[in-house]
Amino acid sequence: MSQSNISVNENGWIKWYCNLEDHHFFCEIDEFFIADQFNLYGLKQLFDHFEEALQMILSPNTPTDEDLEDDQFLELYNEASELYGLLHARFIITPQGLTLMKSKYLQGRFGVCPRVLCERQNVLPIGLSHDLRTSRVKIFCPRCQDVYSPKKQMSDVDGSFFGSVFPHIFLSVFSELNPTQPANEYVSKIFGFKVHKKKGSKFQIQQNQTEMYYYAEDHIKRLSQIQSSQQQSQQQQQQQQQSQKNDEEAEKKQKEALNAIQKLQKQKQKK
Repeated sequence: MSQSNISVNENGWIKWYCNLEDHHFFCEIDEFFIADQFNLYGLKQLFDHFEEALQMILSPNTPTDEDLEDDQFLELYNEASELYGLLHARFIITPQGLTLMKSKYLQGRFGVCPRVLCERQNVLPIGLSHDLRTSRVKIFCPRCQDVYSPKKQMSDVDGSFFGSVFPHIFLSVFSELNPTQPANEYVSKIFGFKVHKKKGSKFQIQQNQTEMYYYAEDHIKRLSQIQSSQQQSQQQQQQQQQSQKNDEEAEKKQKEALNAIQKLQKQKQKK
């Protein structure tokens, strides 16, 4: 499919799809981007009806109510939706796609961080995997650098439609949008005293995959003790090495002295 055969449609399938309910995270992909075979690389083998799904995406027509009740149409529509989503993940890291997503970000279209101490920081969409049907889209907060579920669950918006690298590329390109203030930390206290390693404390040691480390005073003391013991062992090793070296030198000198005495004795015997 050559670019010369593609006409830009102002009210086609793409615009209709992006305006559906819960699809406000999407931006409209440029049709010339979709028509470029380079951008389609590796996608054909993922779909049974790739060509038909691609034609649906580029169609100037929008589905009718009758179409949406037809099972065969819905099957093709599902493939077209997933194909559009995977193309969307590639498009939004291009200069044109990043600019469109920047506009949405500044308007707060992706929502705000649910964490109270982030003070309604605007968030960015993110996927936890590049593979289809692994997890739904999530949101990434640039301030606390954490990932959350969106306020409204988007059942048909897959995380792979945005990918796991988009927020980081976005904030690298638009570095001026990085929060200037660090995330405020909440510290659990009871009557003014910090709570450590107890239920209800953020410093509780977690046994799951994500571990949180908090270097309390007693932990710092243990670290310093370990460090001092390591230094002592290093010093002992150095002393042992030096002692061994001194013993070798003394032995060497002793041998030299014995050799000198033997030579003198031989000279006396000859006389």
